[in-house]
Amino acid sequence: MLRNVSAHLELDLSGRTDMVLSIAVAQGAPVASERLDIMLNGEPLDATELVDRHGTRLHRLVSESGRMTIDYAAEVTGQAEPAPVDPLDQVVYLRPSRYCESDTLLPTAQSEFGGLSGLPLLAAVGSWVHDRLYYVPGSSRVTDGAVGTLLARQGVCRDYAHLVIALLRAIDVPARMAAVYAPGLAPMDFHAVAEAWIDGTWQAVDATGLAPRQSLLRISTGRDAADIAFLTNHWSNLTLRDLQVLAIVDELPVDDMKQLVELR
Repeated sequence: MLRNVSAHLELDLSGRTDMVLSIAVAQGAPVASERLDIMLNGEPLDATELVDRHGTRLHRLVSESGRMTIDYAAEVTGQAEPAPVDPLDQVVYLRPSRYCESDTLLPTAQSEFGGLSGLPLLAAVGSWVHDRLYYVPGSSRVTDGAVGTLLARQGVCRDYAHLVIALLRAIDVPARMAAVYAPGLAPMDFHAVAEAWIDGTWQAVDATGLAPRQSLLRISTGRDAADIAFLTNHWSNLTLRDLQVLAIVDELPVDDMKQLVELR
């Protein structure tokens, strides 16, 4: 499998800013070529790469005010090894988190999915969320969590993933969130999916059904959207003027949603 991904960002920075980018493919992907170019007012800037315990590659830099452009591109050949097994994950990803209020959704989850496990459970949760939400770009706020999404009955990929994660955690299935490049996604953007701990492995759940899970390429991993943001900033404000994402694969697979799929 050959996947080519890229991202282009244009930002206006109001002052001296501490920034963290999370747009590079995760550590472990078989990268054939890669580049990251950061320019401020036409001059190049360097970033320091930091890698977390899940292999998320963060690029941190401090910039003065001005117009910034960021260009990332990578060619990935083949697939990464499955996500490693870490006993700590089975503790961390059972807890409620900012956007995944599993404690509040406990009665709903037990009523709808009690007694299910494995693939039937993942299929049921994914279908339940898909059938109850409308995918509406721009419909949600960055502060919306799973409970608010369920009440509003609409959202984007992060909202679908938050609701899936909260429901799974509520019935004692560790679940987490991954940001991915998603060949086949329309409209094209950074994408977010859930991962569930099933039979000793992390399995992808995408209730939006907008891209085949087999071609997804991991960027970052965490409890919820707070951990996987593609850009965070401190000290000064910034305005995102343009964002363009591209993800293509040599052969787009068909995902019938009837099998377990790991992010590779």
